[in-house]
Amino acid sequence: MNIAKMIDHTVLKPDTTKEQILKLIEEAREYKFASVCVNPVWVKTASEGLKDTGVDVCTVIGFPLGASTTETKAFETKDAIKNGATEVDMVINIGELKDKNDVYVEEDIRAVVEAAKGKALVKVIIETCLLTEEEKVRACELSKKAGADFVKTSTGFSKGGATVEDIRLMRKTVGENIGVKASGGVHNKEEAMQMIEAGASRIGASASIAIVSEN
Repeated sequence: MNIAKMIDHTVLKPDTTKEQILKLIEEAREYKFASVCVNPVWVKTASEGLKDTGVDVCTVIGFPLGASTTETKAFETKDAIKNGATEVDMVINIGELKDKNDVYVEEDIRAVVEAAKGKALVKVIIETCLLTEEEKVRACELSKKAGADFVKTSTGFSKGGATVEDIRLMRKTVGENIGVKASGGVHNKEEAMQMIEAGASRIGASASIAIVSEN
């Protein structure tokens, strides 16, 4: 198993400098990660730096709260793609999910899926640490219904990250044809392998080099 090809090499902190982004790009080129995941402002830089390397450029939409309007998320998606993004990780509207406004949540996801159609993969961040088990299942079902390519556990900016139990539940809910991304709190190879065994097909990590460098 080539674990590097399952990792989104990630830097999303608000104080990220250009020097850190250039380092991320170099590391991604060297280790051949699946993608780099950066904030929208860095998409163009990452796209230029990773041209013809086979490493994708992933960015985040409505991040980290998911509380932007649907129209804003769709625009942000189109803008990111124009700048070179080939994957987008969007945050659902968590409040609307909790209010059981499933139609809103599904349409919010679908707007991003349609904005990205044929140009970028869409991963839907459901922020598992804020949800009940029933809400996690519903969020996954709505993501699948809206045509998303992946469901993803976490932003890494709330009170918890990925757990093996959540990955197992998400995989069971979406079935085999949609990706499941474990993100937040995956620090080493052992943790990454536990997530993969539970059903994760992608790992979001800033400790990517530590994960792939372990024997």
